[in-house]
Amino acid sequence: MTTTTAEVVICGAGIAGISVAWQLAVRHGMKNVVLVDERPPMTLTSDKSTEAYRNWWPGPDDAMVRLMNRSIDLLEEMALASDNRFLMNRRGYLYATADPARVQPMHASAELASSYGTGSVRCHSGTSGDAEYQPAPAEGWKDQPTGADLITDPALIQRVFPYLHDDTCAVLHARRCGWFSGQQLGMLQLEEARAAGVEFVEGRVEWIETSGGRVSSVQIATGDEVLTVFTPRFVNAAGPMLSYVGGLLGLELPVFSELHLKVSIEDLHGAVPRDAPFTIWEDAQQIDWSDEEREFLAEVEDGAMLLGEMPAGVHMRVEGGGGSPHLLILWPYHLDPVAEVFPVRVPEHYAEICLRGMATAIPALGAYVERMPKAWIDGGYYTKTRENRPLAGPLEIEGAFVHGGLSGFGLMASAGTAELVAAHIMGGTLPDYASAFHPDLYEDPDFLAKIEGWDDSTQL
Repeated sequence: MTTTTAEVVICGAGIAGISVAWQLAVRHGMKNVVLVDERPPMTLTSDKSTEAYRNWWPGPDDAMVRLMNRSIDLLEEMALASDNRFLMNRRGYLYATADPARVQPMHASAELASSYGTGSVRCHSGTSGDAEYQPAPAEGWKDQPTGADLITDPALIQRVFPYLHDDTCAVLHARRCGWFSGQQLGMLQLEEARAAGVEFVEGRVEWIETSGGRVSSVQIATGDEVLTVFTPRFVNAAGPMLSYVGGLLGLELPVFSELHLKVSIEDLHGAVPRDAPFTIWEDAQQIDWSDEEREFLAEVEDGAMLLGEMPAGVHMRVEGGGGSPHLLILWPYHLDPVAEVFPVRVPEHYAEICLRGMATAIPALGAYVERMPKAWIDGGYYTKTRENRPLAGPLEIEGAFVHGGLSGFGLMASAGTAELVAAHIMGGTLPDYASAFHPDLYEDPDFLAKIEGWDDSTQL
């Protein structure tokens, strides 16, 4: 058995763990930080993301908006400092509907988000007095508007977004949103953290020793050997393995996992312009199956669900530069809690289902349904709390911290949530929104009663 010491051991080298290591070593100058993972960094879940970001969180209060605004501030700082190495853009999120009954709720949701700090809502109805609509550039993020543009003028919708279905009656273009290369962001932070002294250990955390109610050491299996690290601090940043690692501390963390997948296809016919924003179809729909397909689906597992009304929320974005034809399409239509299994299990026909759903919003994609292009499918787990908010702070065992429950927003939120965890560890000043993500909230009966009335409307 080999022994060593560390100021802190961080379990998990996805974006959650790397971002905490970066905060502690680069921002706070902490020496002797150990980052542990049995896999290469950024390879379990973080690299399966759509890599998008948004400050668009319509409630039920302003905590997520304030957190995300801060996180995006930090991302923009890193983009500036690195000459935008991770290719951050601000194309926006485009929520689209063909249902006139959804226009008023869409407007109300935008005004609510604005009241929380996302920015102003600008309306474009085709009448005099409308604000002028400013399209988003394909690249970069500087000098762009915040807030959102609600467009209900059909002529303007078709002029700016001609690929959308002719029946589209409203789009809401949320502006402090876009995407970046998550892999490049993670590698940038890891490189800077290691240059500042962070040590990466390839191994599996097997045991966390506590003494007198506080963390005292961590045992790590590294091949045929066991490394014991004597440390006063441990951070559980284990992503979808958050519950398992929490169990090593004897704690039950309030999280569960959902399987989320994404499809990549080549859009060789150019159905979607390469400068399109991240696009979400807001309407529930029923897939137009043939009689033969209906007969087949009636006999297979989950077939009844596919034959009925499918939920809103199918979404897509273009992927890659330099003439890349790739599209990413996602449709979270099956969200039962599941056990974390690797490699993930992909439902049969998932690619075709996503393509058919997205073709409702973008009819030109329908050309691919009869002759399905080769599809690449990957995905991971959204490990989340009941209220779909992260856990970022100290646990009940002294010296133990958690950075997790990052659901589907780990890449976009981790800069902000890691800052909170690092402030807790270093005894720094915390913003007042930090209390909304403190793990001890789950010990508060009033909070538990409060979240009973919340829904998951801010999840894609």
